[in-house]
Amino acid sequence: MLTEIARRAAVEFADTEAFVTEHGWSITYAQLDRAADEAATGLFDQGIRPGSVLALATPSNVDFVVLYLAAARLGAVTAGLNPRFTGPELRACIGVLNADLVIASPALAAAMGPIDSAIAVVDAGDNAHTVAARFRVPDAAPVPDLPDDPERPVCICFTSGSTGQPRGGWYANRQLQAIADLDTGGAWGGGGHGLSSVAMAHVGFMTKLPWMLASGRTTHLLERWRARPILDLITRYQMPAITGVAPQIALLLNLPNIAEHDFDHVKAIVAGGAASPPALVEEARRVFGAPYSIRYSSTESGGIGIGTALDADDDEALHSIGRPRPGVDAEIRDENGDPLPDGEVGELWLTSPAVMSGYWNDPAGTAETLVDGWLRTGDLATRDDNGIFRLRGRVKEMFIRGGYNVYPMEVEGVLLDHPGVAEIALVSRPDPVMGEIGVAIVVPVDPSAPPTLDDLRVHGEATLAHHKLPEAIRVVAELPRNASDKIDRRALARVEAEHPST
Repeated sequence: MLTEIARRAAVEFADTEAFVTEHGWSITYAQLDRAADEAATGLFDQGIRPGSVLALATPSNVDFVVLYLAAARLGAVTAGLNPRFTGPELRACIGVLNADLVIASPALAAAMGPIDSAIAVVDAGDNAHTVAARFRVPDAAPVPDLPDDPERPVCICFTSGSTGQPRGGWYANRQLQAIADLDTGGAWGGGGHGLSSVAMAHVGFMTKLPWMLASGRTTHLLERWRARPILDLITRYQMPAITGVAPQIALLLNLPNIAEHDFDHVKAIVAGGAASPPALVEEARRVFGAPYSIRYSSTESGGIGIGTALDADDDEALHSIGRPRPGVDAEIRDENGDPLPDGEVGELWLTSPAVMSGYWNDPAGTAETLVDGWLRTGDLATRDDNGIFRLRGRVKEMFIRGGYNVYPMEVEGVLLDHPGVAEIALVSRPDPVMGEIGVAIVVPVDPSAPPTLDDLRVHGEATLAHHKLPEAIRVVAELPRNASDKIDRRALARVEAEHPST
């Protein structure tokens, strides 16, 4: 379906700029389609066939898009490798894939070192005629259309690796079609200008490229997200929506003189990928003058899940992840997979037509995560009697202090309201008496006057049970984040285990 949409877009939006780069050049929909055909011929000449696996370890640029479209025309499956992954993470991904060909930028090829798969090291193109130049056969005829096959794999999206080695969720034609339908209702056109806020290897790009093409919009690319250029694009093109992950929204708000800009054109703020603290939501709504929608999803869910409504009241907008989006069902279940009553903490399970087919080359992981069509998210949550879901942390992050369960995200949500706390993460540490205790890792608003442990405990004791309050504190300049901008809790726990705080 990706080929069909790209070819139709090349006709309906032929001379519209599909992608505009930060280097000052662009490529139209017609040029994009021609480049994909020529690159498909070149990849075929190098042995890429239906079922082949192509790994792209490149920056987020037009070359990535062209090669992804080219592979889809051949019936090959494309795996995007996040350019922020480390060398060992890149090698781990390639080991999972058993890729037929790895296409890498010089920098990422050097980072990954020797690999077992064939590798082509390429430089990025610098105009519409040189993108994917190494693989393009000029004036090549379009490759023959493949027969319809809803189950044909199209792409593999790797998890961020926050809970272990990255695993690759794979998606077929049917999921990409479902995601396009769920996001847009199957509508074509709309145009306008937009941004790609995540790396192209991310599920938020790879599975959503079909509807981006179908919209006929012009997408502006930055190889790496930076707040000032993003703000300039938003204001220059009067974009109606500000999208990204919560840390990106925070970086925009931290820009000098941000409040002096005119944001009358902004009608919505949509943030996913990481938790949005209540203070961030309130500040974003004030500065941008628009409602804020928190989106909860995952690599495994296809980027489709749960969200707060744009017209939500403050309780939903500030302290929840909202309700399942159309086409999505969600339940809270216990460790045996049985549904729990409203108000109970349990694992969040999701089902929708967008959920991945499985983990690539990982049948055991697939069987553990996908159960009778439902996705076990690994996240702890509750649902109230209004159908609103609230996160409580990861299943594997929950710890037991003196026989009582502690859910880090619940504690963090309360302590974030302390006026001296800019960011916070709660991790566990072994304790000879209580088994485990909570340690608050705090980024202070004022580094010269950080909150003390007593400050946090006094602030939290009116809302949290005694066993949930932190019993040690560590003040840091910033929290470590992984390649997907999520807090790297494994790194924090490792530091705490090696150098306990007091």
